[in-house]
Amino acid sequence: MQFWITLTFALLLVATNCHGMATVTASIPTPAAQVAPAPSPAVAASPVVQKFRVTPHDLQILEGTDTLLRCEVSARAGKVQWTKDGFALGFSAVIPGYPRYSVLVDTKQGAYNLQIKNASLEDDAEYQCQVGPAAGNPAIRANAKLSIVAAPSSIVIEGYARNAKVEVEERQNLTLHCIAENANPAAEIVWYQGDVPVPMAPIVSVNQTAPKRFTTSSTLHLQPRSEDDYKDFSCEARHKALPPDVPMRATVQLSVLYPPGAPFFEGYSKGESLHRGQDVQIACRSRGGNPPAQLTWYRNGVAVSSPQRTSGRLSENIYKFTASEEDNGANLVCEAKNLLSISPLRAELNLTVLYAPKDVYLSGANQAKVGDTVELTCVTAPSNPPARISWSLNGRPLTDSTFKTTSSSDGGWVSSSNISLTIDSQSRSFIAVCHALNTELTQNVVGSHTVNVLYAPSSPLLTGYNDGDILISGSILKLQCSSAGGNPPPTLQWYKNDKRLNAPSKLVDSKISSELSLLVNASDNNAIYKCEVQNAAIDIPLFATKTLGVHFPPETVKISVVPKNLVPGIRAKLICDSSSSNPPAKISWWKDGIPVEGLNLANRPGLWGGSVSTLEMYVNITQDLDGIIYTCQSHNEVLQRSVHETISLDILYPPKFEASQSSSFVGVEGAPFHVELVASGNPMSISYTWTKDGLPISSNSLSGQRLISDGPRLNISRLSRNDAGVYVCEALNSQGSALLEIQIDVEYAPTITSVSEGRSFVAGEPAVLACHIQARPLEAAHVRWVRDGYDLSTRTISSFENGTALLQIASVERSDIGNFTCIVDNQRGAPAAQNVLLVVQTSPEIDHTPAFTRYAARLGVRAQLVCRALASPQPSFIWRRHGKDLKMQRRNKFKSVERQVDVLNYESALLIENTSADDYGQYECVVRNALGQATTTLEFSKPTRPDAPLQLRVGNVSDTGVELNWLPGFDGGMQTYFRLRLKQQGEDKYKYVDAKPGNLNVSLDGLKPGATYYFSVMAANEAGGSKFMPDIKLTLSKGSQPHSAEYTEKDELPNVMIIGITSAAMVLLVLNAALVAWFVIRRQNKSQSEAEPSNDDVYSKDDSQSVYKADVQKKAAASTYLVENVDIIQSTSYPPKYQESSMCTPPYPLCNPDFTRTLPNPKRHSQRNSATGLIEGMPMRSKDDHMLISNGLYIPSPSPASSLVIKGSYISSPSPAPPADGSYFNMSDKYMSYPPVTY
Repeated sequence: MQFWITLTFALLLVATNCHGMATVTASIPTPAAQVAPAPSPAVAASPVVQKFRVTPHDLQILEGTDTLLRCEVSARAGKVQWTKDGFALGFSAVIPGYPRYSVLVDTKQGAYNLQIKNASLEDDAEYQCQVGPAAGNPAIRANAKLSIVAAPSSIVIEGYARNAKVEVEERQNLTLHCIAENANPAAEIVWYQGDVPVPMAPIVSVNQTAPKRFTTSSTLHLQPRSEDDYKDFSCEARHKALPPDVPMRATVQLSVLYPPGAPFFEGYSKGESLHRGQDVQIACRSRGGNPPAQLTWYRNGVAVSSPQRTSGRLSENIYKFTASEEDNGANLVCEAKNLLSISPLRAELNLTVLYAPKDVYLSGANQAKVGDTVELTCVTAPSNPPARISWSLNGRPLTDSTFKTTSSSDGGWVSSSNISLTIDSQSRSFIAVCHALNTELTQNVVGSHTVNVLYAPSSPLLTGYNDGDILISGSILKLQCSSAGGNPPPTLQWYKNDKRLNAPSKLVDSKISSELSLLVNASDNNAIYKCEVQNAAIDIPLFATKTLGVHFPPETVKISVVPKNLVPGIRAKLICDSSSSNPPAKISWWKDGIPVEGLNLANRPGLWGGSVSTLEMYVNITQDLDGIIYTCQSHNEVLQRSVHETISLDILYPPKFEASQSSSFVGVEGAPFHVELVASGNPMSISYTWTKDGLPISSNSLSGQRLISDGPRLNISRLSRNDAGVYVCEALNSQGSALLEIQIDVEYAPTITSVSEGRSFVAGEPAVLACHIQARPLEAAHVRWVRDGYDLSTRTISSFENGTALLQIASVERSDIGNFTCIVDNQRGAPAAQNVLLVVQTSPEIDHTPAFTRYAARLGVRAQLVCRALASPQPSFIWRRHGKDLKMQRRNKFKSVERQVDVLNYESALLIENTSADDYGQYECVVRNALGQATTTLEFSKPTRPDAPLQLRVGNVSDTGVELNWLPGFDGGMQTYFRLRLKQQGEDKYKYVDAKPGNLNVSLDGLKPGATYYFSVMAANEAGGSKFMPDIKLTLSKGSQPHSAEYTEKDELPNVMIIGITSAAMVLLVLNAALVAWFVIRRQNKSQSEAEPSNDDVYSKDDSQSVYKADVQKKAAASTYLVENVDIIQSTSYPPKYQESSMCTPPYPLCNPDFTRTLPNPKRHSQRNSATGLIEGMPMRSKDDHMLISNGLYIPSPSPASSLVIKGSYISSPSPAPPADGSYFNMSDKYMSYPPVTY
């Protein structure tokens, strides 16, 4: 487009030039004209020529700003346009392809200014304002250069983030490369060290990376030194587009790596002396270094752990310790190094610590006799400087001592001194004291040593027992021992037969004594008690002794049996041994409290100087002796004390079942069964084995079997009649086995195996009905026959024989046809019952209920009419219409299919293919057999509304719920749904519940206990709904109070509700009339407006969618399945079902055009048929339907049962559409079912 505009403008310029040249040429006079000039007319006024009043001038602007290129023309005659680098932008104020460009035109002022918004580098160009030629006006042009200044988009130091740290070793080459990108013109880069420009010249290069985009590079070469550590190096972009107060910079910080300085000490001076216990802090410091110096302490060549801290480039490590003698002469070294150190830098010092000896150590004899010479030695602990030693004895200084000093391997000096003492009898002990003095610290350390003088004690004296006395076992004896004198005080020790005893002793006034308390026992007989006294003055202890005499009874009796295993038929020996006794004990045998004679009484020496006694006895072993108790008693006659022991004879014998146990058991089928048998034997470890019919029964409880043996128990988890029989239990131990047989009988509930059926009886003949039974027990009293409303006592005779119950009727009649129930109950489970049908031959009787007399079907579908009859023998069916038999052929319109429903009932189905309007009407069904015939008429019509249900019944009732069921009426030829209504007595409004599809019952929960409710039900299908049945009045139970129900014909509508409904109906009638009038007027006006053509090509959404839009928005409304607290008037007729499409919805496979309609688009279907008065394309609807549709108020309902009048409005209550699975809505916090009414 722009190309063609430029070409056109160029052609105009060429044409104008040619016209000018022709004009000039025509104005040159010819020679003839010069000879005969024409008369000169009056001189004409010169014409005004177009020219620029304001010409555009060169501009320089920032990228992203707006600008205006001015161009004003005086006396404009030609057309004005702008060009960009020779490219014409056109004559329009809005320039195609250039959304940011526009020409601001003021024709009065002749202004044609070019405005550019948000300028970019694309706009950097040569612009020209052109005015085209016109009559007498040549084309004029004016140029202007627009320069776009773009600041650099970024500045970076290549390879480094902003404010990054750059590590470099001292005097190592470092190159920093700075780039400023996308500037126009190219930016200038300046380097700074801190805030000072770098004196050295960088290497700069400029490259054009894109049209009118330049990138500047600047490279700086450095050789950093230690002084450059922590210094910032920045590159700054300078450009005319950048404000001077906001520089664009990229900065890095140098981290120059270099070795640290030499370490030095603070806190200790060379030659300084420390005292032991003094707290010392010596700091090692080093300045400089990157990374900071690592300082390490060494003490005598061993590294010492000490915390280090760094502040800036100063490193410090403080060694803290408490001075001790080990620190004297210690060598301390501090090393400083970092990654760049070739070898560590060192500083060292030696410590001097002064300390006195911690202690003095004296050695020599601790005791001596009078006249002995004792050597004592005193040695000091290390001291710096050496300590001096002096002596004193009992407070008197001694001078005759030796002294010497030696160096210690642990540091410091050790002093020692010796002295000799002679012991005299002037005192019991001597105390020598050693003094050690450190003259530098004036600290004196003292130690002492005691030397005791030895004396022997006196002989001990033992009292408390006289030789020859006899003590009784269990009595208490106290022995006393004492000794006087002795230095040091003697020790006293007791012994029993050379065994040391522990007894306390006490020392009072140089006399030692001790008392030994004894509880005399058998071990004290002939025992020797000794008391010993000893101290350091004697080498052999002094002692005294006593020998005791004691009478004691036997303590235990032991019984042994020979042989150990006793079995009947042998002779056993019982031996009784009594423990030691003084004097000897007397032994006797007892059997169950009765003394028996023993044999071979003997005594022999025993413990502690007593005698051991033995007595034997012989017993003949029998099974009866098992558990018999024998007792052996040992008696000391002097002390009148005795001891005894018992033994129970353990006789081994095989198992034996108790004779009193039952061998017959009875159980009930289906119940658990347990049997436990008891067998005795010795040993009692008895194993049991159960068998039935020679087969073992499993003992594995995990096997999952019903029969499990558990030792003497037989467990059957669920008894079966097949479990009856004989079971054998075998008990086995090491001595033998025993068998026991038991009989198990199983009783079970009755079952009826078969009944007589399939036979029909002729009226007047006898008939017999049979019922074959299996049960245990089974008697005649367990069987009875029943039939409601039938006199069995006079009409029948019952009998029982061999498990078969018989019911005889002497002469059968037509009224006897029906089921007789055989009931068997033996109290062993659930009773068994089965119907026995008595068939009496009879002529046909046709079923005239509505389900078999009225039928309906849509046009075009296959219809089915069913005729059902009761007859015997089997009847034949004939179908007629208009008095003529229907032809039943394979390809004919009519077909019939017959079947036997049960023994007495038969059916014939008339199939009508492709139903047409002519097929509707009455059909005759004739049923005949050998005994007669019957005729009935069936009505066949189009689908209609269903009839009301026939009967509403109350099922299960609880305090808070009820189950209601009903009999359906004629379904109208379509699937029928049912709606239940209920209200509590005293309430004005009903609540509604829809039954699930196909259900003829509803369960209600959440009702109020003891309250009275009214219930009713109605039916509905696609064509409409029936009336509600008369209400049932039901009073729920409460506690022990039973419920009650009654039928009522009264619809309990309060007067207020009736008045309200009547008023609402009148208001609705007036509203409908007004809406119809408004609709007609509006439709006529709209038809006229649509017929008029429009010159405006602008599309109007309101005109095309206003009518149809209201209709579509209302289609989301759905039926109400549970309505509470609203005024409701039940409509007796339902509006037709409208859908948004012509497709039929499930569950109906066929579409009925009479009941499936689609709302028309008001725009396309607005033409009214003058002949019918209907809107073309719309099926006939009721007057109210047309009125509401035309006003956009009609809300289609997916359920016929939801078309209710609520609060005086025709619009149904909005409610979510029911889900297809028939789930539940909430009513009174309980759940109720409803059907998904969709068609």
